[in-house]
Amino acid sequence: MISTPLSTPLHDAPLHDPALRGFASDNYSGVHPEILEALANANGGHQVSYGEDVYTGRLQQVMAGHFGPGAETFPVFNGTGANVTALMSLLPRWGAVICAATSHINVDENGAPERVGGMKLLAVPTEDGKLTPELIDREAWGWGNEHRAQPLAVSITQSTELGTLYTVEEIRSIADHVHARGMKLHLDGARLSNAAAALGLPLRGFTRDAGVDVLSLGGTKNGLMFGEAVVVFDQQTAAQLTYLRKMNMQLASKMRFVSAQLVALYEGDLWLRSASHANAMAARLRAAVEGLDGLSITQATEANAVFAALPPGAADRLREKFRFYDWDAAKGEVRWMCSFDTTEEDVDAFAEAIREELAGYRR
Repeated sequence: MISTPLSTPLHDAPLHDPALRGFASDNYSGVHPEILEALANANGGHQVSYGEDVYTGRLQQVMAGHFGPGAETFPVFNGTGANVTALMSLLPRWGAVICAATSHINVDENGAPERVGGMKLLAVPTEDGKLTPELIDREAWGWGNEHRAQPLAVSITQSTELGTLYTVEEIRSIADHVHARGMKLHLDGARLSNAAAALGLPLRGFTRDAGVDVLSLGGTKNGLMFGEAVVVFDQQTAAQLTYLRKMNMQLASKMRFVSAQLVALYEGDLWLRSASHANAMAARLRAAVEGLDGLSITQATEANAVFAALPPGAADRLREKFRFYDWDAAKGEVRWMCSFDTTEEDVDAFAEAIREELAGYRR
């Protein structure tokens, strides 16, 4: 049977409405124009595969500029792959990872750390998504007990899944605490650029210099088409990652197209410009709706996320115009994310829709 061609070829017109905006996730946004340009520039001709290309070589130089000499960067396809591969590099087969109960590795990776990485997650409830030495100690015990998975790593997220930030002092306190107990510290930096923009610090200032051992470095949430990286600061871990990345199906054959994006993002100030803008849009949204009857802000707005609680039914009605997710449906808590391409007009239109929805509501 001969199929009938589409009346409008896909390359002539998009299948979606490019004017459609939402606040569900910074993964919903498109690709930053400067990233698309970098991909086009990297295309054409032949480059050696599996990371021996000039773009991956440049990426090593760029990341050494951010994180210091000896930093080695391993581009990967996605954030889950980065987290699982990074954590595996820190653990023996019997190792466990202490993390916040709300962490991405615990909630949103479909058991990949356990099933693919073979590690036990020891999740600790927190009020704001942040671990402390005291919270870590709830699970940091049992070394030498053959009946318990050995807690040998701690994973924190910056900025956290609740949009909150660790200070340099808080990360240093955690690093010193876990290192004194023979553990290693992993940082999930899917939104690391947003944290740096909010803190006004260089990327190294609250990662390597604060005692982080292995870093998952974000890209997709800040304008890349695809791609993240694992950044390590010692040669032993780097040697392990050489094999772990391949074993975990995260070794790109045409790696130049991952590396070229990361170079475009981090070589200049695109990472900072994009993250700063997303943070500013979140602050604008919070300022526009804070104090409305029927709405309460549930977390500090420190990066590009706003968490709020709404009256029953309000979220579903608002979603008829703007897409966003429930965070805790039982409490009426929702999450609103801003992106590098969120505009002031987007924020103002959404805030007006919220005001209209809550008009007449009385506490």
